[in-house]
Amino acid sequence: MEELQTWLAEARVPGFEAKSQHPLLERHLRWLDHPAHHFLRIGSPGYPPLLANLPDAPTGLLVRGDPDVLRLPQLAIVGSRNPTQSGHDIARQFAAQLTRSGLVITSGLAIGIDAAAHRGALEGGGRTVAVCGTGLDIEYPRANAGLAEEIASGGALVSEFPLGTPASKSNFPRRNRIISGLSLGTLVVEAAVRSGSLITARLAGEQGREVFAIPGSIRNPLARGCHKLIRDGAQLVETPDDIFSELGPLAAALRHAAPVSAKTAESTAVLAPALDKGYEILLDALGFEPASVDVLIARTGLKADEVASMLLILELEARIDACPGGLYVRRLS
Repeated sequence: MEELQTWLAEARVPGFEAKSQHPLLERHLRWLDHPAHHFLRIGSPGYPPLLANLPDAPTGLLVRGDPDVLRLPQLAIVGSRNPTQSGHDIARQFAAQLTRSGLVITSGLAIGIDAAAHRGALEGGGRTVAVCGTGLDIEYPRANAGLAEEIASGGALVSEFPLGTPASKSNFPRRNRIISGLSLGTLVVEAAVRSGSLITARLAGEQGREVFAIPGSIRNPLARGCHKLIRDGAQLVETPDDIFSELGPLAAALRHAAPVSAKTAESTAVLAPALDKGYEILLDALGFEPASVDVLIARTGLKADEVASMLLILELEARIDACPGGLYVRRLS
């Protein structure tokens, strides 16, 4: 209860006082009495490891569903709230196929591409995570209330906002950093140039995660955001295999580093190649003194994106540690 009190105080809910008998605290305690409702405090074993690495990681999360899903390898799929039928179908089909490959599909429960991605994951027999921009006791958007129930029964709804928090324009950029922060990469399917999906993609890039975009017709205004991302360095995607070929090794490393229940692991088994000799070369080049990415590039002759990806895998495998100043060091054991 003390951690919950602290989290509510940090959330700066108007009128909240950190007292054991405060109505808001009691409301949360009653909500948490449900076996499918959970509170994850940062630093606890159940807190998702990729999210915990962010400098602005939420100090606490409310979860409705299976909290273990948050620690599995995830791909974020985001895009327009008013997609074309083609964009809707692509999001649904990609989600279904990628979840069959073992990736959890993460999105924001909005109408449009978000909902299509969640639906596709469920139809593919996999798991999906919905990151909400409200308290988890609020149905938003109402049109997706039934979908939210389906997600909670086999995946998870998650929010950093206390119960009772209504929808607010300022909440959604905060939500977006969690969508990208939980995920190994973000796929954008149809987005206008000023779309909020591009914010999620930008955050993913800043967080050191992969960014993927699906191109479209030059006559489609909803393709322009994706084309901008591709011009800025996002990976152009034509098939789900384009994504899994990049994320498969990362997914395997994350699964190994963050074991979950047998039931959860079985439902999202990932088939991915084992680490190859290139990682041994990078480890040898790193040694036991802190070194920067630039130094490792010079020592190994590898490309910057290869080194960044391999360092993430080695960190998830607990073979190296990240140090202040963008440095890395090899673990002694």
